[in-house]
Amino acid sequence: MEWDKQLLAKIAYLYYIENKTQNEIAAELNIYRTTISRMLKQARAEGIVSITIPRAKPALFSLEQYVKKKFGLREVVLVPDDPKKSESEKDERLSEAAAFYLKRIISPDSVIGVSWGSTLAGMVKNIEKSKNDNTLFLPLVGGPSYVNARYHVNTIVYDMARRFHGKTIFVDATVIQESKEVKEGIMNSKYFEELKSYWEKLDIALVGVGGPLSVKNSQWRDLLTQADYEELTLREAVGDCCCQFIDQAGKILKGDLYQRTIAIDLEKLRQVPYSIGIARTKAKSRPLLALVNKKYINVLITDEEAALELLKLAEDENWFKHSRETSEYR
Repeated sequence: MEWDKQLLAKIAYLYYIENKTQNEIAAELNIYRTTISRMLKQARAEGIVSITIPRAKPALFSLEQYVKKKFGLREVVLVPDDPKKSESEKDERLSEAAAFYLKRIISPDSVIGVSWGSTLAGMVKNIEKSKNDNTLFLPLVGGPSYVNARYHVNTIVYDMARRFHGKTIFVDATVIQESKEVKEGIMNSKYFEELKSYWEKLDIALVGVGGPLSVKNSQWRDLLTQADYEELTLREAVGDCCCQFIDQAGKILKGDLYQRTIAIDLEKLRQVPYSIGIARTKAKSRPLLALVNKKYINVLITDEEAALELLKLAEDENWFKHSRETSEYR
């Protein structure tokens, strides 16, 4: 049914400008409420009403929703690209996005695990102080060498707990041990029991993602031996998460290095309600693809560039066909 455009404009004015409800407009104009609803839809369809969202980037929101549906993720948060920003500024924006997301989902009594990552360290200063009673923060991996002590996972855990007025459990062991026997002795010790028990009760896991072996600015890879690098290269490692390396298919590389590593097993991340992977740049896209395909993470916080690279690596023709047709990301 076609309605008079003047009437459509009047109804739109009452609804969007005067903030009247559909029931109020129906009573005022003596029109059924269901008819008012249809008329508002027609007003938008005919361009009588146009809605703009300041600072919105529809293509970015569309990409978020597509990646979310494509990989069956709980949520995707993308930071828009800005070629004018430096790499450190881009890292800062990702840290801010991660801080806002954590603030949104955290609740009293949450158990929150944290792994390595410069973004995780950076997000702490972007968290505004708030009180969440009985929140517990704890490490998901062991600590670094003395060389990188300022990046210690315990420091991240402590700072996060301080921001939220929460509680902490710390780890007192280096992430890579000299032998399988030493690692097992630590993880089976009495003092480690509490930490391991909470790994089974996580509500939120915040994990960084390490890129290819060629990346040299890791805060923990200085603990790897030459033999470790040779084995990982032979087995075609594409990156790491929670200090465990994976190949392109997402298979955990369970060799000698894995047996010497103190960390939550990646398989356990699948059971966490919010398993959040935080990383950016094209170099991280291959390990990110492996992690989402294997469902180790169910929330992805990354940037626009990495998300597009993710779809290219997944050979997703549907997205790029859609993009060409809508002039997005040509």
